[in-house]
Amino acid sequence: MSLTNQRVVIIGGTSGIGLATAHAAVDAGAEVVIASRRQSSVDAALGELTASATGRALDVLDADHVASFFEEIGGFDHLVYTAGDPLTLLPVDGLDLDQARGFFQVRYFGALNAVSKAAQHIRPGGSITLTSGLARTRPGAGWAVASSLCGATTSLAGALAVELAPTRVNVVEPGIIRSPLWAGMTAEDQQAMFDQQAQMLPVGRVGEVSDVAQAFLYAMTQPFITGTSIPVDGGALLV
Repeated sequence: MSLTNQRVVIIGGTSGIGLATAHAAVDAGAEVVIASRRQSSVDAALGELTASATGRALDVLDADHVASFFEEIGGFDHLVYTAGDPLTLLPVDGLDLDQARGFFQVRYFGALNAVSKAAQHIRPGGSITLTSGLARTRPGAGWAVASSLCGATTSLAGALAVELAPTRVNVVEPGIIRSPLWAGMTAEDQQAMFDQQAQMLPVGRVGEVSDVAQAFLYAMTQPFITGTSIPVDGGALLV
């Protein structure tokens, strides 16, 4: 899966799945541009990456800022969007509607804003890959908002694949992954959840961010897929 002489922009590329994807893209030969909300996060991530990576702070909800960001970058080949705040379970009983709306801001509307400003700068043969999740098809109690968000993002990718053709648009749907997504839980609670899930999954373990990064590389380098959702779930849909 070579990305030699290609340019990859990763929004949300300073931690977790996004940073793992940046590492994988650099290893595949790409010139990588990472973006995140805080400049300190960008600087820390660049300290891990090679000299072929650059980055800057970006507010994905500021239309003018995002437009300027892509104007300054100029032409590139692939956009990866992994930005998102940690999710919290929101039971329908006693739902805080403002909090529910807030979950859609960065993960959905931020992605839509980024794509709308980036599309004209993507070179022929390029791609866009968004991030959804297993909750789209396997929600649990308290996951009504998160499941709806994942479903909306997957549907968005399909619609964009039609509207932006021939630019390819796909979406990666991670299952249970050891990542900063769970930062709101204590380390003990996280490990207990990972251990429980590992026993249920056919692969016998939870996913790592490097596993998901390989799916993003596949979406970028496979020239004959578009409008496709790529599950990376350890077989969770089977059990």
